[in-house]
Formats: sequence, structure tokens, C-alpha cells
Amino acid sequence: MQPPTPPTTPKANAEPLDIIEYGATKDGKPQSINRRCYFQLLAFTGCTETQSITDAVAASDFEAVVYHDVNDPRGIGLLFMNEDPAFFAKDVRAFLNRPPFATLTLKPAMTLLGRTYALGRELDLEDWMLRKFRRNALNPAYPWAVWYPLRRKPEFAALERHEQGKILAEHGNLGRTYGDAGYAQDIRLSCFGIDTHDNEFVIGLVGPELYPLSRLVQDMRKTQQTIKFIQQLGPFFVGYKIWQSPSPKI
Repeated sequence: MQPPTPPTTPKANAEPLDIIEYGATKDGKPQSINRRCYFQLLAFTGCTETQSITDAVAASDFEAVVYHDVNDPRGIGLLFMNEDPAFFAKDVRAFLNRPPFATLTLKPAMTLLGRTYALGRELDLEDWMLRKFRRNALNPAYPWAVWYPLRRKPEFAALERHEQGKILAEHGNLGRTYGDAGYAQDIRLSCFGIDTHDNEFVIGLVGPELYPLSRLVQDMRKTQQTIKFIQQLGPFFVGYKIWQSPSPKI
């Protein structure tokens, strides 16, 4: 009988695993960062008055948004942002297990958790990873929001990188067109391995009016990414902002 094979150990000269985010070259130097911002959306029902909710969130000093859930007359949505994921497991958890939230009913199917990520083309990587999407979420000129998760078909990952780039560029250019016109700004997050339904991305669309956000989703249905490579989209949370933290001066 052969003796059992001992477990393998990393070689002393093995290359270290690189999980840092990279952006475009800036001032002749490559950009990199190992920081990111997490966003969590939690939806509740059973809320008959919102003043105690907004008072409690305001007193918490958390960076947050409170939404009316347009599709639930007793529904609210709470959006929290932080660089430290432990913030959600400790601070937010303790906060929501106290009045006035303890009597509300969580809607787990609507819970979203995602992190900022880079594609390698970002001109200001630090701003992209830590500040840009917080500005979008906390812009007082954008009271409307549509939040949803999505998962691509596995076939997308098998495409050559240049093919993926062409498909993503079509999708991204459409979003930029709406952004440049002042109709919508997006919040793009990755949620691989941290979404209970195995989704891969969380998208937030924010803007001054609801119709352009709906129209943007409609127009994106015509892109190659959606037609060929989206496996699952939604559920959608449609919110109207009733309170937010002060807009960050960043």
C-alpha cells in the first residue's frame, strides 16, 4: 500500500497572488489600489410612518439613504455605504435590531450587497473605487433610484477579452449617453460570492426623474450583452429618496 500523499504547500518562489485593482496609466505610472467601497441595500415592509426611521438614520451618523419603496405602500429601502465590510455585520446589524426597525419585516429577496471594482481603464482609479458612486448615491439632485442585480451566462466568460470589450463598450456607451444628457447616473458593483442568489453584479440607476431610468433599462435590452449573455435580471427595487446623508464633499 502506498503511503498517503502529503498535502502540497506553496513553493517558496511562487508568485504572490495579485488581487489589487488596476486603472489606466496616469502621469506615466500605472494606477493601483487595494481599497474599495461596499454598498448594501436592505428593503423592509410594515412601515406606516417614516419620521422615526429618518430620525434614527440621521442620528446614526452612517453614510446612508432612505427610500420610499414605490411598489410597496408600507415599504422602505435603506442604502448604506462603507469601505469596511465588517461595518455591515456589526454596526448596521446592531442598528437595525433596535427600534424603530425591529418591528419592520425584512424582504430578503430584495437585499443587495456589492463592492466597487475596476476594469483597468479608469483614468482616476482612487476616485472611481472610493468616491464616484458615493457621490451619485448621495446627490440631492437625484431623488429617484432603480436598483437590481444581474447574472451573466457562463458563455460570456469564455469569450476572448477583445470580444468582451466590444460588448461591454456598447453597453457602457449607452449609459454614458444618458449620463451626459443629465438623465441618469449609474452605480456599478460586483457581488461575486456575496449575493445570496449567486448574482454577479449590482446596478443602481439614479436620476432626477423616473422615466429616463426606466427608458435606459428598456434601451439596454437591445444591447448584445443583454440579448445574448444576461441569464437573470432583477428583482427591481424602485425607490424615491426621502432622506440622505449630506452629500460628500469629495
